[in-house]
Amino acid sequence: MKKVLVAVIFVSSLAFAQDDIRALTILHVNDLHAQLTPTNEGLGGFAYLAAEVRHQREGCSSCIFLNAGDMVQGTPVSTIYRGAPVYQLANLLGFDAATVGNHEFDYGWQAIQGFARIAHFPLLSANVENTVGQFLTGKNYVIVNVNNIRVGIIGLVMGDLRGNYSTPDQVGPWDVKPVAETIHRFAAELKGRADLIVALGHLNITEAPAILAEAPEVSIAILGHLHDGFPEMLHVDHRYAVQEKAYGVELGRLEVRFDLTKHEIVSAVWKHIPIDSRKITPAPDVAAAVQKWESKVSRIVDVPIGEAKHSFTREEIRPMVEQAMAEATGADFAFITLGDIRTTIPQGKLLARNIWNMLPFEDAIVVGTFKGRELPPSITVRHPVEPDREYKVAVTRFVAVNQASPSQLNATGLKFPTTGPKQRDAMLAWVSRKKVLD
Repeated sequence: MKKVLVAVIFVSSLAFAQDDIRALTILHVNDLHAQLTPTNEGLGGFAYLAAEVRHQREGCSSCIFLNAGDMVQGTPVSTIYRGAPVYQLANLLGFDAATVGNHEFDYGWQAIQGFARIAHFPLLSANVENTVGQFLTGKNYVIVNVNNIRVGIIGLVMGDLRGNYSTPDQVGPWDVKPVAETIHRFAAELKGRADLIVALGHLNITEAPAILAEAPEVSIAILGHLHDGFPEMLHVDHRYAVQEKAYGVELGRLEVRFDLTKHEIVSAVWKHIPIDSRKITPAPDVAAAVQKWESKVSRIVDVPIGEAKHSFTREEIRPMVEQAMAEATGADFAFITLGDIRTTIPQGKLLARNIWNMLPFEDAIVVGTFKGRELPPSITVRHPVEPDREYKVAVTRFVAVNQASPSQLNATGLKFPTTGPKQRDAMLAWVSRKKVLD
């Protein structure tokens, strides 16, 4: 009888231990960039993404859906209406939480507070704080109970936002705190209130892997900003970081088994789910809402302006844009980074929409005059100059303001006092004059 009792206790203990291991599934996207409709390749589009998310959530009591920033900026609907319609449409996608990205700041910090009011989901900004301790969106983290796991989600944007990814007026009075420091701060606040911590971050190329190395409190990092995503999970011990491709062409599905007793992930499987408009039936409600907004901008952007004899890569487009900027301002030459160019040019008839998608930023051209020896290598490596000759140089205002950034001019003290037309308008006029790109 004693042996039987011991066996019963042992079996019961095993069952109890097994009950402490629970499933958690995180569906996630990043860098949607207002790609409301499918790409030229037939991938993405909000209505198709919504349909796939709803399919993945069917019967999944352990599922949550997260967005790792840069919901806006990239298509005419976002540019013309300053991002607000994108957040209205995002409410139909069913996010449980999102973080702000650097491009949310393109419309100014006040617009982000507007996005937070529009959103039916928490828009998080844990490391964007003012001098009196207020957070930009009013929410630094959220706790979501999923399958009886208390999931603490901390929203983060890159710590070097100011000076590399924004202008001073876009960030305004808000300080951007270091990422690891912010995680330590709020992980301590979440202690005893959350079983597992997710860092939902829109981070630069060094901060993304550093989370696992420098913030052991984080079990999962759902990341954004790098448009190519991660081909495989990053992991340190039992902690994981993932990031999908941009523009909603893929939906990530991270399935973990979590030990509630040890507060540790037992296993993790990550899947890339393609959002292929040729194979997915769009969600009717989202398709109708997208069409409503697209019809508002169609008369402005669906206007023929020329023809492309073949498709053009971003590298091939760069000198075209620089030539358009130089001609629009009378400059000797112009300088832009590849980051200015958001899409390629397809072969065939060109619409104004193609240029709006390629150059979505409301960025003016500015011009300065310099001796050749004053210009940094970032310019002269592509535009050879004579040291004592004066050159009229055109750049965008963003490049001029952030010229010290290594990703921009990597220079200091260059003055660009003359303001010209918007970069996009210069390119639209250039293509209209040229008519055929070959």
